[in-house]
Amino acid sequence: MIFHYMGKYDMNPESLPHQEHMPGAVAFKEPEDTKKLGLIANGISLGIALVTIALLFLRGGFRAWNIFGALAALVAMFPHEFLHALCFKEDVYMYTNLQHGMLFVVGPERMSRQRFLIMSLLPNIVFGFLPFILFLVFPSLSFLGTLGAISIPMGAGDYLNVFNALTQMPKGAYTYLYGFHSYWYMPGENTAL
Repeated sequence: MIFHYMGKYDMNPESLPHQEHMPGAVAFKEPEDTKKLGLIANGISLGIALVTIALLFLRGGFRAWNIFGALAALVAMFPHEFLHALCFKEDVYMYTNLQHGMLFVVGPERMSRQRFLIMSLLPNIVFGFLPFILFLVFPSLSFLGTLGAISIPMGAGDYLNVFNALTQMPKGAYTYLYGFHSYWYMPGENTAL
């Protein structure tokens, strides 16, 4: 993996690195407009947050809220994206636009559905689900509970990618990112992987 920090994203999807489309590539069925996609992801995030925070308080009471866990969840946004980046074998690019609440990585390489799923879920497992499960088992670990309760909803966009990959990609298909959108295709005999 070759990591490139690209700085502030200029809100132009055409400025993102991309490759030529693969023959027969099919776009994931998702909103074309990134603002609409963002609204959907934010709605999902809010719904998940209501559940995780309710579970936090149900399991540990109001004392379960840990300000340091909340701060750690915010600080973990950069390592979250770096864990995504580690799943790429080739060039991967990180962008920020904190004014619009954006921090993301993209890479134009092709990957199997399995690797795409791992890439999408890895940071959410590490910073969200594992700490939260540990808190549910050991409620005294309020730091981990708060970290997980906040980190799990932050992965809403990743969960959309997982849902799309599981429901739209046939067995044996490969995927790649083009701007903010994912495409899948069936590798042919003449396709270099």
